[in-house]
Amino acid sequence: MKVRLKREIVTMGVEDVDPLRAVGTYVEPGDWNALISDPDTVVIDTRNDYEVSLGTFENAVDPRTKSFREFPQWAREHSAELEGKKIAMFCTGGIRCEKATAYVKSLGFEEVFHLKGGILKYLEDVPRQESLWKGECFVFDERVSVSHGLVEGEAELCRACRHPLTPQERNSPHYRPGISCPHCHEARSDDDRARYAERHRQVELAQQRGDRRHIGS
Repeated sequence: MKVRLKREIVTMGVEDVDPLRAVGTYVEPGDWNALISDPDTVVIDTRNDYEVSLGTFENAVDPRTKSFREFPQWAREHSAELEGKKIAMFCTGGIRCEKATAYVKSLGFEEVFHLKGGILKYLEDVPRQESLWKGECFVFDERVSVSHGLVEGEAELCRACRHPLTPQERNSPHYRPGISCPHCHEARSDDDRARYAERHRQVELAQQRGDRRHIGS
């Protein structure tokens, strides 16, 4: 077993942002709909673009970040648009937006809120018929995505670039299991695809033998 020690679970890249000192107001899943339905509220998805691509809340702002380190710059550049608004932020499990709300409060904003327990708690607690969530929620395990009631979703990972893929994206001519998808087809060389094809062949052989310890298991 490999154990890595890290100073932070989710790295923002900004010193002195401590959610233990200042953090947004926690909002229970049952109260979240009322907050984000308020026209004076700006709803911000603090996750990365590949996560947002599977699903998000109605009318949520997507910062289109590739990594969480890009969020502070986005917040600074859009601070004028947030003036005089309630700011409601959310993420997968509630950890990332604790740091995001702490940072936004450090910019001088007071009415900053975040979803307690994150999207996962919301999908667990709020009935589908009352939900304002659209799509599926990306998760960092082999389920790839979940939906209401935390039921496993329909998304699959591209094993070449690790981007989550919807059923529609898997119908693309650029999708080849284990080799390429619409998100990475143009960014990979023929040599890359040849390596991925051999890896995929080895995974399939391992599965046929019942070897669950192989890569991709």
